[in-house]
Amino acid sequence: MNTAITERLRIINTKLAPYKTEIVAVTKYSDESMILDYYKAGLRDFGENRVQAALEKMGKLPEEVVINSRFHLIGHLQTNKVKDAVGRFYLIHSVDSVKLAKTISNEAGKKGIVQKILLQVNNAHEEQKFGFEPEELYASMRELMQLPNLQILGLMNIAPLSQDEDYLRNLFKNIKHFKDRLELEFGVQLPELSMGMSNDWQIAVEEGSTIIRLGRILFENKI
Repeated sequence: MNTAITERLRIINTKLAPYKTEIVAVTKYSDESMILDYYKAGLRDFGENRVQAALEKMGKLPEEVVINSRFHLIGHLQTNKVKDAVGRFYLIHSVDSVKLAKTISNEAGKKGIVQKILLQVNNAHEEQKFGFEPEELYASMRELMQLPNLQILGLMNIAPLSQDEDYLRNLFKNIKHFKDRLELEFGVQLPELSMGMSNDWQIAVEEGSTIIRLGRILFENKI
């Protein structure tokens, strides 16, 4: 067991204790041996950016680890990769268009399953990032809710890299308020908010995040 990872997790979990927040270990820069270290340290949720890389790692992991873990797709999903992704990931965080949602629902229907997803919101309005603009999602919400083979669990965002805590806090607060608005106006339950990464997770948790995506903080010495 990697005692350094175990100790870092202990510190993080102590800070998370007052909240109902789950950790997804971002393993996009790690090989299967690092996933094993995380697993031995008690983590069971692993996030990957690319479908093919994730599937390759799953194929090299012991069966026990694959069966007892939940794999999350947190990177942009291209429509031509949907067939490989649906049913292999517990949760797809990065559904960023109606077209992609429809493609996922169609593929899930062919496989006879319901795929759990989050809707990615670009509330920082960054041109280089994917995601629905809030009002675009609001306008599309009823159509998305009617797709038969999707279970929409909530929202996801990726905040800009910033040292401005007030700016980040406002972004996370805005997503939480937007989620509440969608729940109220569309009569839907959206229990999950995937927001917060290694540089801003504590702020995100304070503002209502239920899932934080942690990468480098799990293997660096500084928390």
